Amino acid sequence: MTEHPFAPFVRILGKGPHLSRPLTLGEARRAAGMILDGEVEPVQLGAFLCLLRVKTETPEEVAGFAMAIRDHLHPPADMPPVDIDWPSYAGKSRQLPLFLLSALLLAENGLTIVMHGASGHTAGRLYADEALAALGLAPARTREEAARTLAVRNFAFVPMELLHPRLPEILGLKPLLGLRSPLHTVVRNLNPFNARLSLMSVFHPTYRPVHCEASRLMGMTALACFKGEGGEIERRPEKPCQVEGIANGAVFSEDWPVAFDGVPPRDSPMDPLRLAALWRGDWRDAHAEATVIATAAIALRHIGRAATPAGALSLAGSLWTDRRRDLLPTAV
Repeated sequence: MTEHPFAPFVRILGKGPHLSRPLTLGEARRAAGMILDGEVEPVQLGAFLCLLRVKTETPEEVAGFAMAIRDHLHPPADMPPVDIDWPSYAGKSRQLPLFLLSALLLAENGLTIVMHGASGHTAGRLYADEALAALGLAPARTREEAARTLAVRNFAFVPMELLHPRLPEILGLKPLLGLRSPLHTVVRNLNPFNARLSLMSVFHPTYRPVHCEASRLMGMTALACFKGEGGEIERRPEKPCQVEGIANGAVFSEDWPVAFDGVPPRDSPMDPLRLAALWRGDWRDAHAEATVIATAAIALRHIGRAATPAGALSLAGSLWTDRRRDLLPTAV
């Protein structure tokens, strides 16, 4: 029987503790391309994903997989230039997705933002697309609609299936495999529409250098990555924050001081309409507002609108004070 063309990639990862090795960037790119093209048997895909996950992904593997997805993505010809790429895949379980207000605040002030993500892969979480839909900001149904929405609102949410229809299938294998897919790591590095700045968050700080090096291998020149609340791009203002990334093509690490003195509450209920109430000023919560401001500040600093963390926090606070409060519907 002739060996399947995908078998060598599984063998590279699975030959044992002394003979196996990580994939090179080129190997990872070719393997991921075969997966996306449907040229891999289900048993091979399961083995491949589990082997990658058990050993943890290298920057070369993350970059190769992300580049393969980008190889298959054909953005609309009329897509406006994107300032900020904002992946959102973790969902929130303890607090409302306050980062959505940070993104909308930046969009109100002229920055174009594409948020992309998936929902439903982990029970008990509120995902960005669900919260946005409740606020009247429905996810795009096509990439062309995303381009039109971005041109009008400076903000668009692109569901994962619009990036490639096989991606939700791969992400959805977690209940079958019992393991988190490496795709959870890869999607943070996609920057599918070539934004000037890529924002990333990690749940485990050890992944920060993986994302940074993968981004460098992909040729990105501006990246800001930090440990976000629940794995989303949302700063915890009651704690100091280390931001690592790339600025003008050079790797950097930057420490941000505490921005809120107090203990954050646990949000209950997780009603996304409370986000609208916070935006409109009908609900006041000092920690929630500090979270919105501190998260927006990181983007402002690394998109070039502020020279220091302190300056970025001050600017974000002013933008929040001056926001157009009728932007979101009345909460109930």
